[in-house]
Amino acid sequence: MSIDGDRYEMLTGNVGDDEQVSSVTIGERIRRIREEKGLSYEQIANLTGFDVDLLSRMEKGDIQPQIGVVVKLSKALDAAFSRLLSGVGNRVYSVTRKDERKLVSRSTSKKGKNLYTYQSLAPEVQGRHMESLLVTLEENPEQEMSVHEGEEFIFVLENAVLVKINEEMFELAPGDSIYYLSTTPHMVAAKKDRAVILAVIYEG
Repeated sequence: MSIDGDRYEMLTGNVGDDEQVSSVTIGERIRRIREEKGLSYEQIANLTGFDVDLLSRMEKGDIQPQIGVVVKLSKALDAAFSRLLSGVGNRVYSVTRKDERKLVSRSTSKKGKNLYTYQSLAPEVQGRHMESLLVTLEENPEQEMSVHEGEEFIFVLENAVLVKINEEMFELAPGDSIYYLSTTPHMVAAKKDRAVILAVIYEG
């Protein structure tokens, strides 16, 4: 089953490699908040379990943190997950037009392999506790798992998606969905080449 081109374009817009990432990166937001709170790399490392070198490379933009990593950092920094992911909003509602969406970030593995790119669909809402994202997934042959606080809902828009929950693997087709607690080890990736999903993440 596949979504026809016109309908797919209507749902997703254009999520290509040529899109520009937001000018303020997640690494810069992490650094700003860490410095605002007067925290050292060593203190953040103790709170998160991430080593100092990894934290430094994330702040410099050498590694783009995955969403689960951002959740853990938001807890350690006592900052809203949404503030790190897509910035502070200033509205009580958000209408996001297809042609106004901006690529928020590309997430990579610890080895620097691109795993997915995502666009925030409601970055203007202030004080939000969920993030709705349009995500373009890559393959993840090493099946790196993620564990963090919160809950996630995923709806597949294009191509096959592999979801691993603990040791159980699911293959989802366009139109399929899955909801899980993020405290359970999980992995979401394209089965082949690329896939597109709508992801709603509640930080907990």
